[in-house]
Amino acid sequence: MEAMTIFDKSKISLMLIIDEAQVLAYEENSHFAHALRAALDIRKDRIKVIFAGSSEATLRRMFGISSEPFYNWAPLEPFQLLGNEFVEALVKQVNAISKYPLSLKEALTAFTELKNTPEFFRQYIEHYIINPIEGSLSALQAIKEKVFSDKNYKRQWDALLPADQAILSMIINGITDLHAKSALEHLGKKLGIKEKLNKNTTHNALRRLSNTNILTRINYGTYQFEDEAFAEWIKLRD
Repeated sequence: MEAMTIFDKSKISLMLIIDEAQVLAYEENSHFAHALRAALDIRKDRIKVIFAGSSEATLRRMFGISSEPFYNWAPLEPFQLLGNEFVEALVKQVNAISKYPLSLKEALTAFTELKNTPEFFRQYIEHYIINPIEGSLSALQAIKEKVFSDKNYKRQWDALLPADQAILSMIINGITDLHAKSALEHLGKKLGIKEKLNKNTTHNALRRLSNTNILTRINYGTYQFEDEAFAEWIKLRD
């Protein structure tokens, strides 16, 4: 509100770009999101807003569900994903400054191996520039070990409560209605609990997983992993 007060005293128009805007959909940010919506609504003539984010599903929920503060507030326009042209541009940059040319074929392979993720590919390029004699394969292996490290995911997994681990495994295995009687029975078996569980066990686990940004709720009863690689690791583990 301080920022808005200062803006109101000026005569300028403003383009406000909110990056990683999907965090506004998190339950703990609900009060802030409502306040922001109200502040922007009364200043629409002078403040234009672009919401950008890496979770399309969450952004769709933000603007498409009536209970959300930004419901129907802005149209969605998917950004074109970076692809081969992005790889070609970086390879051209590398070959302009390095005595050790990087093969476009190897770079494209690396981009695919790194799940077409621009940030991971940027790290691969950085590693290659610093250690060019080791070659592309070595750079790729180093970054894969860093970003897809079994050790890192195992540490993350081991830090979770048993109920949270069980819920993640259930989601991976296609159980969607996590509050259903059959789901609660399944959860009880996984936890080795004979007595009947109530829905609070599931609710509390989902709240913890959402608060730590492991899961994002995209609709009532529907959750999505924020890190797809972690989801893949759990699937392979199961």
